[in-house]
Amino acid sequence: MQTTGLFDDIVADAPPTEGVKYAGSKLKLLPYVLRLIKKVDAKTILDGFSGTTRVSQALAKSGYQVLSNDIAVWSEVFGTCYLLNKKTRAEYQELIEHLNAVKPIDGWFTEHYGGQPNGGCAIQTDGLKKPWQVNNTRKLDAIREEIDRLSLPAVDKAVALTGLILALDEVDSTLGHFVSYLQDWSPRSYNRLFLKVPNVFVTEKEHKVFRRDIFDLVKDVSADLAYFDPPYGSNNQKMPPSRVRYASYYHLWTTVCLNDRPELFGKAKRREDTSDVVASSVFEEFRRNRAGKFIALEAIERLIKSTNARWILLSYSSGGRATVQELNELLCECGAILDFIEVDYKKNVMAEMKWTNEWIRDSEQPHREFLFLIEKR
Repeated sequence: MQTTGLFDDIVADAPPTEGVKYAGSKLKLLPYVLRLIKKVDAKTILDGFSGTTRVSQALAKSGYQVLSNDIAVWSEVFGTCYLLNKKTRAEYQELIEHLNAVKPIDGWFTEHYGGQPNGGCAIQTDGLKKPWQVNNTRKLDAIREEIDRLSLPAVDKAVALTGLILALDEVDSTLGHFVSYLQDWSPRSYNRLFLKVPNVFVTEKEHKVFRRDIFDLVKDVSADLAYFDPPYGSNNQKMPPSRVRYASYYHLWTTVCLNDRPELFGKAKRREDTSDVVASSVFEEFRRNRAGKFIALEAIERLIKSTNARWILLSYSSGGRATVQELNELLCECGAILDFIEVDYKKNVMAEMKWTNEWIRDSEQPHREFLFLIEKR
């Protein structure tokens, strides 16, 4: 095993990208993702679980044609904003200034998610904590209604919604998700909600954005390489993860995009359609099948084999459900491991394994991310 801070041939800097606070963010992994992709002759890349689209943005800026996909509505909005845009930032300035100038109103978001300062305490008279202070939810209510009233073209609307979400992310009182809120208001929650034009860009390639179940999508599309970063569940046996962790964590971004005033439940006032009964992800499944194999691991194998791409780049966290031995056997069955990177976030170092089985050693320690470059059989 060779362990270094940086490889000699690694991409020193990934292109700048933009996104919200996100539990599954691959911002720190971008240089390593790009390094591995450069080892093969890929022109088109499928980003199957695009999330905040940071990877898709970086790939597009690096000259690849990108097929960006995620089942989340807000991810589709981000993808439309960044990948389908054909205008300069300056061309959106008038729209953003118009939205910033709308008069605040008391609306649905304020009713459910706006709180009074209360001398620093975020707990309200109803006994609940809130993600935003009321002066900002009043602006949110007004801006969101105005976006619908303007009947904007699809990309323009996505740019406006992305700008709104980015601004809301700057003034929230959360730990980065919306299943629980802070007891005391965060310092940033006192700031004024103010929209800026997202850092849109234009490339020569014609990118595509999808919002589909990944297993349905791979039947219809092909790419040279597919990058997969599924929402893995935890391997903590004492505390099984929610099967809908990502759907529940970012339910409010869905509501901001749809403006559909859904039925709510729980102290965090989650969307009813993010409950465990309604929504689920097989990749977050913590159970084993009758043969004793993790269901989530089966899903990874099925996905790799079903994907019409020569190369697969798989991202896997040390906190995932599969053991390293099980995952190694799966990958060797699916194809040849061309290269491998391990990133140790806690030690801030990276390790490169020169032989396929070497990564099994000491790889179940926490705070590690693995990237496997596979050539399918």
